[in-house]
Amino acid sequence: MWDVHDPEGTAARFAQAAADDARPPRQRAELATQHARALGLLGRFAEAHAVLDQVVSSTGPDDVARVRVLLERGRLHRSAGTPRLAMPVLREAVRAAEGAGLTVLAVDALHMLALIHPAGAESWTVRALNHVRASADPEVRRWAVALHTNLGWGLHDEGRLAEAFAHFEDAHRAALDRLHAPSAVPGVPDADAVETEQVARWAIGRCLRSLGRTSEALAMQRRLLVERPDDPFVREEIKALGESPGARVTVEGEDEDVPDAHERVPGGRVDDGG
Repeated sequence: MWDVHDPEGTAARFAQAAADDARPPRQRAELATQHARALGLLGRFAEAHAVLDQVVSSTGPDDVARVRVLLERGRLHRSAGTPRLAMPVLREAVRAAEGAGLTVLAVDALHMLALIHPAGAESWTVRALNHVRASADPEVRRWAVALHTNLGWGLHDEGRLAEAFAHFEDAHRAALDRLHAPSAVPGVPDADAVETEQVARWAIGRCLRSLGRTSEALAMQRRLLVERPDDPFVREEIKALGESPGARVTVEGEDEDVPDAHERVPGGRVDDGG
């Protein structure tokens, strides 16, 4: 039901599903939390919190939906620009999820804490990655790409380039695992998995440039240019490498207003493991 490119339609679908009396009450409650999340993407924060309040009033303290309420309320606070309010809610979401063995929700909450608390981002992400490594659940393991990527950019920004490079390589390995997993249509790779693998490769190339390994970086970006000829980030990297000694490359076309490398994903970091 989720389509991040169509939050309006997503909100409508979840609202309809949550109101379906034919569904079990606990399932309807969980669906309502996703309705609230979609409303948050639309900036309808008061309405979203009201939906979550209704979930709390209709569920027991041990219901999975209560953990989802904490997670989505924290996400709403972050989206609304109030991370101070998000912190305690997300901490409680982690505690509740870990206590109930809801690993995928614990990882999601930890990744949200890393996004809103840069000073603690490394420790939150390492904790999330420990959960991922210990799990055989595909829904948990698919978080590996986002977590390694986000940690890689944080280390890159701190100048810890060798450590960053290792995490970008880990992200790419996880992306390859996703790419090679069975797809909905046998023999046809999932489009999102293809995109994820290519962007993970781009991050490795970008880090190679920071490490001064320009020939390797250029070779990687040239291969990506064949696969992604209209990607402004690939084009910008090739232009930057073309100004380096021994890497004389030009890319045809007008100069573009290309955002910072982190803006490959909203907010400078990967928001989602899905």
